[in-house]
Amino acid sequence: MQVPDKSTVLGDFDDATFTYNGVTSTFYERDGRYFVRTDGPDGVLHDYEIAYTFGAVPLQQYLIEFPDGRYQALSICWDTRPAGEGGQRWFHLYPDAAIDHDDELHWTGVNQNWNFMCAECHSTDLKKRFLANENRFDTTFEEINVSCEACHGPGSLHVEWADAVALRRTPPYDNGHMGLVVRLEDPGRGTWIVSPETGSGTRMAPPVETQEMETCARCHSRRGLIWEEYEFGRPLLDTHRLALLEEGLYHADGQIEEEVYVHGSYLQRKMFQKGVTCSDCHDPHSLEMHFPDDSVCARCHSREKFATQEHHFHKPGTKGAFCVDCHMPPKNYMVVDPRHDHSLRIPRPDLSLTLGTPNACNDCHSDKSVQWSMDWIVKWYGEDRRQEPHYGEALHAARQGLMGAEQGLVELIENEEAPAIARATALTLLSRYLTAGSLPVVERALGSPDPMIRMAAVRATEALDDAARLSLNYPMLHDPVRAVRFEAATRLASAPREMFSSPQRTALQNTLAEYRESLRFNADRAESHLNLAWLHSMSGELDKAEEAYLKALELDPLFPTTYINLADLYRMQGRDREGERTLRRALELYPDSGDIRHALGLSLVRLQRPVEAREELRLASESMPDSARYAYVYGVALLDSGEPRKGLEVLEEAHERHPTDRELLVALVSIHRSSGNLEAALDYARKLQALVPQDPNVQRMLTELEASSS
Repeated sequence: MQVPDKSTVLGDFDDATFTYNGVTSTFYERDGRYFVRTDGPDGVLHDYEIAYTFGAVPLQQYLIEFPDGRYQALSICWDTRPAGEGGQRWFHLYPDAAIDHDDELHWTGVNQNWNFMCAECHSTDLKKRFLANENRFDTTFEEINVSCEACHGPGSLHVEWADAVALRRTPPYDNGHMGLVVRLEDPGRGTWIVSPETGSGTRMAPPVETQEMETCARCHSRRGLIWEEYEFGRPLLDTHRLALLEEGLYHADGQIEEEVYVHGSYLQRKMFQKGVTCSDCHDPHSLEMHFPDDSVCARCHSREKFATQEHHFHKPGTKGAFCVDCHMPPKNYMVVDPRHDHSLRIPRPDLSLTLGTPNACNDCHSDKSVQWSMDWIVKWYGEDRRQEPHYGEALHAARQGLMGAEQGLVELIENEEAPAIARATALTLLSRYLTAGSLPVVERALGSPDPMIRMAAVRATEALDDAARLSLNYPMLHDPVRAVRFEAATRLASAPREMFSSPQRTALQNTLAEYRESLRFNADRAESHLNLAWLHSMSGELDKAEEAYLKALELDPLFPTTYINLADLYRMQGRDREGERTLRRALELYPDSGDIRHALGLSLVRLQRPVEAREELRLASESMPDSARYAYVYGVALLDSGEPRKGLEVLEEAHERHPTDRELLVALVSIHRSSGNLEAALDYARKLQALVPQDPNVQRMLTELEASSS
């Protein structure tokens, strides 16, 4: 991030033009100042002065200041690569879309805001300072870029230490870290011994401290900020909420899909578990690799064993002959910026066939089939090459709702050899399948020494009743890590307060107060007001909840969830007509939204307009065929309206798409039993029993049906 001048501005500002989605933007320079004439939030062309350049390689963005203290990142960027590589040109970050001024991805919108989206990781000692009462930012930083103190913490004591050492005096303060708040250098310096048998390295001793990885992860991870005051040396989850291997961010096997910034990928690898840290490969000060190409890998892996054609089966010097080509395949983000997948995995074309995940072989040989890649793997390495179970199989089954998903998740969670981030992800998915048989796994995970697993275990309790959630999550309100406490508090916020003892009520109130402080810190985001509104509604403060929802809409009128939740608040108050108006307003923005149509359908049911309601429920179900719930509600609506055949058809078709959905199976059992078709009811009951074999209610239902049909 730099002040614009002739030495820092890399783009063509010589009255250059760029046309995107029918809008022609002009970049020009006047009297040493740099400007762009482009479409503003109203869709009209305006002249904006460039406040800062942002980035240098392989692209440069430009920040524009608005009167309310916002800095927005222009979506038209300069490609700084050489012309021979396709660079030295203006390009748009969303070339295949058509982003209008009223789109949530427009450069003037909340998702292109520097103060929230970028600043923490690109400047030192940033204070976002959103002044909610004035609806503006007063953001400050100590240094414009990432400096020493961004990683090492406040440095005044280090300066005193250095001055004393220079004068050969006893330092006034010395904690063994030269006056620094935390020591990032490994005292053992990561000594590795390479085994001649395996060709791989073994660390002589595990790292003494973990601050290095936590410090890097503060910025090199997909995460959200939950607390402004960063305390150096504390766990990452004390101030940030780390994204797990979530659908849309990662493929089922943990490979990168969206932009996830390295850390979540690296946590999956045995190299991490064996003590390899960021600085083993990267110089944190020069930002360069310690050695070029495969030489950095050769620090721990024998060239004689791995840098050979017998290992990689590619001609030396060609693509495929370098370690990163197969073990860290890159993916382009921001159009021109290749990011390497740091999960450092062995290519598994077999998983591509079963899970639909990418593999390095076909990333390169894109004109070949997956089977072609598998055939070569077998030819080179033999039939049994890398066919062992992978945690991606359990995550895929859970995502897709496949038979055996619950058991697969349980086995993954209990496997302490599996990466903690995969086990934590399994815990969050288990909430969809949780039964009495798998609950003990969650209970054990709540006591894990890893805060990421504890956080996920709390999430897994979501589907439990109030009493069970209170029993399991009350102790977590006292967890030493803030993200875990917040998860526990939000799981308990909806429970009736009369269930709590006085100490339990006090603990919840204290943690909720802390959580509200986090939401106030992020008051520039609609999501924070959405969560605050929910807390108010759980406390019966419905007027305050409405006020918070309306504030969320003021900040981001393009956030559909706000309309749905506000309409639900009106439902709670018996104001369904206002709820209908709110949802129809949302449909004007998102006419294809199944979520909005489903909510509108339920609202129309309450308004006793069944014909209109069924139509909205039908549109919701058809627009979102992956939602078993929407199909269930539409099917039940048809049954209630006197269309049993059509309703049953909808439910059976939904069951074909979602064979492990319990709600659909229970409904089909009930419908067939009521109609006297005991054979069909038994068939569905047996499917349900196979899905949840330890559920006593299902076993009782099956026994009754078998007795009735005999």
